[in-house]
Amino acid sequence: MTTPTHPGHPPRDPFLPSPIRPDRAPGGSAAGEPAVRNVEELVARVRDGAYGPDPRGERVALAFTTAQAVRHEGRAGGYRNEVLSLRLAAAVGSCAVEPGTLPAAALDEVVGASVADLLAHPLRPVRIAALDAYLAHVRPHTPAHGARPYPLPAGGSLHRSRARARAVVDLLPHPGPHRVLVVGVVNSLLEQLRRRGTGYLPCDLKGGTTEWGEPIHTDALARLEDCDAVLASGMTLGNDTFQPLLDHAAATAKPLVMFAQTGSAVLPRFLGAGVTAVSAEPYPFFWLDGGPGVIHRYGGPR
Repeated sequence: MTTPTHPGHPPRDPFLPSPIRPDRAPGGSAAGEPAVRNVEELVARVRDGAYGPDPRGERVALAFTTAQAVRHEGRAGGYRNEVLSLRLAAAVGSCAVEPGTLPAAALDEVVGASVADLLAHPLRPVRIAALDAYLAHVRPHTPAHGARPYPLPAGGSLHRSRARARAVVDLLPHPGPHRVLVVGVVNSLLEQLRRRGTGYLPCDLKGGTTEWGEPIHTDALARLEDCDAVLASGMTLGNDTFQPLLDHAAATAKPLVMFAQTGSAVLPRFLGAGVTAVSAEPYPFFWLDGGPGVIHRYGGPR
C-alpha cells in the first residue's frame, strides 16, 4: 500500500483448511472496552463522550506531513510514502495518503479546529487522523489500556524493518495459518512469512510484483476465500477498504492481524469484533530514526 519508485516493483503465494479460531480479547476491545463494528460507530461513541472529554473542546494544535523515499540495499526497487499527522496535546494521530494527493490547503484548514469538526471533514484521511489523535490522547498505548510494548533495536532501516516484521508476524496464531492474505504488501513481512514456511497471497492496490517476482493482486476482497488468515495494513482505514476485511473476519472467525501506523490508536478498538491482534506504531515511525524504539502489541498469542 505504498507507492513504488521502480516500475513493476511495489513496496512489497488452493489449500483451505478449517478456519482458525482467533484469540478474542477478554470483554471485547482493548482493556475490556466494548468492541465496535465499524468506524462510524466508533466516531459516534467518541462524539457521545464514551471515551472521555467532549471532542468539541479538544483542538488540534499542529498538523504536518511526513514524506519518505527509501531503497534498501540489495533490493530491486524503492518506495515512497506520505503521512498526514495531527497533534492533540501530547498525542499524534496519523493517516497515510497517496503521495501528492493531499491538498496544499489541508494543513491550514485543520490547525486550530476542534476534533469534533475534523471528524466531519470532507477528506477521509483528515477524519481518520483526527480520530486517531483523539483516541491516542485518551487511550495512550500503555499496559493499562491493553498494550504490550515491544522494543525495536537501533540500526539501519532494513534491520529495523525486519525486526518490526518479526513482531507483526508473531501476532498470527500458533501453530500458524497455511495461507495468509497480506493486504498492503511490505517485503519484510513477506520475507518473514517465507522464513516460516507460511504461504501468502500478496495484495496491494498498486499491483506489480514482489521482490521474488510473485504477482501482486489488486483486489484483496476477491481473494478472501483463498486464505485462512489476514494480515492487513492500517492504511485500509484511510482508503475505506477496512470494513469488508473486518466483516469477513467476524463472519468466518479467521484471524485478522493489523499492522498500523495509520490509525494505531483506532484499530485496537476493534479487538473482539473481527480484529484479533494489532501491532500499533504511532508517530514517530521506525523509518524516521536509527535509534532504539518501541511498537505496541494488542491481542494475539501471549
